[in-house]
Amino acid sequence: MATIFDVAKYFRWRVDYEAGDTMTNLKLQKLCYYAQAWNLVFNKKPMFQEPLMAWDHGPANYDLYKHYRSQLDQGWDSIEPGDIKESFSPNEVFSFEELETLQEVWDTYGDLGAKRLEILTHQEDPWLKTRKNVEISHELMQEYYTQQLAQ
Repeated sequence: MATIFDVAKYFRWRVDYEAGDTMTNLKLQKLCYYAQAWNLVFNKKPMFQEPLMAWDHGPANYDLYKHYRSQLDQGWDSIEPGDIKESFSPNEVFSFEELETLQEVWDTYGDLGAKRLEILTHQEDPWLKTRKNVEISHELMQEYYTQQLAQ
């Protein structure tokens, strides 16, 4: 099974840094959340085991936040690309079905800014019903996004 760090690498790998696009810790957290949620819907299983908590700024994982915060002066500033393009091969980490989910998440949410993603998660039941730094359950994510898909 992939880890949340693998999912984060996938989204960092997708950023077109040469075109001036950036990735922030806040945006990365939200993309990982949506990858988990939609994988629960499409593939009926979690993509990673690390918990996603209902923080003030939306769903987040503490270890992922801490990892990328340690690379920055400010926790939500842009993450440097490093050598991600050369050192990461998604086909070696994810199943075909997981890659389809990741692609769908990127196509749907990848162009949205970090604050827009934060606002979006703040309007959705998994965060609204959890809050206060509590783990957002897989069941709640799967139920909510399955309903959204049906609409």
